[in-house]
Order: sequence, then structure tokens, then C-alpha cells
Amino acid sequence: MIDNPTKTRSGEELNLTALQTYLNDTVPGFGLIDSVSQFPGGYSNLTYLLTTSNREYVLRRPPVGAKDIKGGHDMGREFRVLTMLQQAGYRKIPEPVVFCDDESIMGYPFYVMARVPGVILRAHTAPKLRIAPETMRRLSESLIDELVALHSLDIQQTGLIDLGKPDGYVQRQVSGWHKRYDAAQTDVIADMDTLSRYLNEQLPPEHPAPTLLHNDFKYDNVVVNPDDLTDIRAVLDWEMCTVGDPLMDLGTSLSYWAEAKDDAFRQTFNLTWLPGNLTRQEVARRYADRSGRDVSNLLYYYVFGLFKNAVVLQQIYGRYKKGLTQDARFAALGQGVRVLARAGVQAVETETF
Repeated sequence: MIDNPTKTRSGEELNLTALQTYLNDTVPGFGLIDSVSQFPGGYSNLTYLLTTSNREYVLRRPPVGAKDIKGGHDMGREFRVLTMLQQAGYRKIPEPVVFCDDESIMGYPFYVMARVPGVILRAHTAPKLRIAPETMRRLSESLIDELVALHSLDIQQTGLIDLGKPDGYVQRQVSGWHKRYDAAQTDVIADMDTLSRYLNEQLPPEHPAPTLLHNDFKYDNVVVNPDDLTDIRAVLDWEMCTVGDPLMDLGTSLSYWAEAKDDAFRQTFNLTWLPGNLTRQEVARRYADRSGRDVSNLLYYYVFGLFKNAVVLQQIYGRYKKGLTQDARFAALGQGVRVLARAGVQAVETETF
């Protein structure tokens, strides 16, 4: 179950000579890189394992063609978030090591962090895991409790408030993701237009106190203890972290939270359809109980999460259509956009998630 890397995909290799020289010059005692491999999971930034004689590191870099996506894949910002969280005393993160914005080194910005050993629970391995329902339930509860813990950080005292502008956050997000969709659109999808209208017309009033937002909080972005799968060791992938309405974070998590009754495509996103997991309604209740927040308008945030995820898929699919990546996994993402959009429209029509 360990999240093992594999051979680097064609066209995504690292310039090892340039990388070794840079790390020798900037990180005292880094050592000689014995091997480089690539983590196969994820559809966004590319992640590699660097092994030296005394330690393991992870390198993160943008995907090929990322420069076409305005505001996305900001390696410097993600490294800054890790550094600020470390300074704020939040320990469930990989230790940040170095960030490089000199594109003459590798052709793109990148950063290096220490590897946190453990298990990453990815949806495609679900049939092999045979996790007991009781364990799965306790893990799903731990996941929601960790989200509550993140939302409990004092963003004013720690300086994390500087990561964003909470005033008008929801409206900016709705507008921004609509513009991203327009920029990446390859096909006419009526359901996406329906969701965009709904999100604009039903914009909620701004009343929750802002919190830190992870914005991509799900099973395959946490590392768990292999000896106790309910113990979360680290939270990964802070690319979209900011501050704002905490229900935006919860809604995004719910949009990944596929249940056994959901379609096969949505079940590829998460392990949440396995027996024992909380349902989406139970997630909402546990979050409300643990955080004390009002979640009565959570449907809106859930629908936004589906729309946002559909746009992310569209952006990736658009790169594939342009020939900027040869990754065969991306060919099916166009249909994935339609699936998520339909789920959002059905949620609006039935007024339930």
C-alpha cells in the first residue's frame, strides 16, 4: 500500500546534472542523488522522488504547458505556504527544503521538500486494500477532524491571513473559475452553463469568519501511518491554499466524496465509496458538530466544488487536446467534465448532496 514511485514518464524527465549542481550549491550536505523516480498519481503538478545516501526528498514542478494556465501551478507560492505553516507550528506537512525560480536551471520553477514516509490512499488501489469498514469509518472521521483543525488555525496571529484576501472571496472564486473554464473550453456543455448561472444567481452572503483553506482536501492528499491507517501524518498539495469562507473548503471536499451509489467516474476520485466511510451528509454533520459552524447552505458550496473540479479537468483535457502532454490518462477527462457537471445540476434540481 506504500505510495511507490515508478519510472519517469516520457517527456517528463528531469535534467539530473543541472539539478544536482543546483542542489549542491544551495543545500549544504544535500548529497549525491542516487536515483530519481516519478509518483504516478495526480493530474496536475509533477512529483518526483529523489533518493540520496541518507535521505529521501520530493521534487515538485509544473506540468508541461502549465504556462498557458494563468494563476495555476505556482511553485513559489506552494513553497511559501509550507514555510508559513511550519513557522505557525503546524507540523503535519513535509519539511520545505528549497525553492528555485531560476528557469535557466531546469526550464521551469520547482521546489524540494523532505519525504514523509507512509501510505497515500489512492482510489485506483481501493479494490486491493481490503480496509475493514470500522477502520475506514475512523479514518474518514479523522480526515474531517483534520480539516476542522486546519480551519481552527489563528490566521491573524500566525500571519497566514497574508495568503489571500477573504473579503469577496466566494464571488471572486465563482467569477474566476468561470473565466478559467471559458479559456480552456473545447466543447459546448450545457450543464456547465447551467451551473455557472446557478452559482452567480445564488451567491451566499458573506458571514463566516475567514479561515485557512486547503482547497484540495481529500484522501490522496494526506499521508497516513501504515501501522495505523487512522493516523494522518501529513497533508500534501498546498498549491491552492488561501484564506476565505471555510465552507468553500468543505464543499470542495464533499465534491470529491463519492458514495457507492455514484457513477464509476466519480468513484475514481476517492476511496469514500468503500464500506464504512461517512456519507456526504454525515461528513456535513460531523464538521458542523466539531467546528460549531452553520452548514445549512452547504449545497451551494458542494455545487461550486463540482463546478471547480470540472474546470480543472477541462484545463488538463485542453492541454491534452493541444498535444502539450502525451499522458493517455487525460483522454477521458473531457467526458469527466460532463459527468461532474451533470452531478452538479442534479444536486441543484433535487436540492440535496
